[in-house]
Amino acid sequence: MRTDTHDVQHAGVKRYRTLFVSDLHLGTKACQAEAFLDFLRDTDAERIYLVGDIVDFWRIKRGAYWPQAHNDVLQKLLRRVRKGNDLIFIPGNHDEAMRDYCGARFGGISIERNAIHVGADGRRYLVMHGDEFDVVVRYAKWLALFGDWSYEVALWANTHFNAVRRWFGMPYWSLSAYLKHKVKRAVNYIGEFEAALAAEARKHGAQGVICGHIHHAAMRQVGDVLYINTGDWVESCTAVGETEDGLFEIIRWSPHPIRTSRVEGPIEELEAAA
Repeated sequence: MRTDTHDVQHAGVKRYRTLFVSDLHLGTKACQAEAFLDFLRDTDAERIYLVGDIVDFWRIKRGAYWPQAHNDVLQKLLRRVRKGNDLIFIPGNHDEAMRDYCGARFGGISIERNAIHVGADGRRYLVMHGDEFDVVVRYAKWLALFGDWSYEVALWANTHFNAVRRWFGMPYWSLSAYLKHKVKRAVNYIGEFEAALAAEARKHGAQGVICGHIHHAAMRQVGDVLYINTGDWVESCTAVGETEDGLFEIIRWSPHPIRTSRVEGPIEELEAAA
């Protein structure tokens, strides 16, 4: 199976068979709602999966933050439904209150605990947020909340650091992504997370799993299961698209990219190439 990861420039509307997005965290200052609106304007799909943490109720409970752009995102998604797009919402841990409504439909949007997506080639993919396999979220929620606060602090520091970098004409650099990739425990955590999700896909008789939660876009083979993570719209601005011929792509969105690059290769090589 061939898989792609690429940056996107504005060149008309890009149409997909299916789009998968997660971790928008609407209701937080870190949410890149304007970039996501650009993404929605320039991409379209028959079916869209919202794979959890779309609205950050954890943050909203600590104080309301809801600019117009965040409202525009919800209106844009509802407009897609009215135009005939199939929209499936799978709540995550930050919008877990919506899990009480799994199995229901609101405004044409289906709310599901998880879903089985059948690709264009007939392969089955388990779609779920993934927090169910995060031991911190499951067994020590107070620690997860502390980690969420620490992440916000890191993003705040990163914003000011990058303001200085822009002054000197330097590109964006992510402190939290650096820590995730360089700290050994974080690397081990990601590996264990991927293995757990792959095992769950096997239990459902699926050949792949598509998730979010850890804010780390990836596409790789884990044994006999294709593991796909959609990433986030806090820092990386990534999504996953399935083309009409069943090809899955990691879309790294940039509203004003300098250039377009495309990397093709075996699944296990994509992470090094991205």
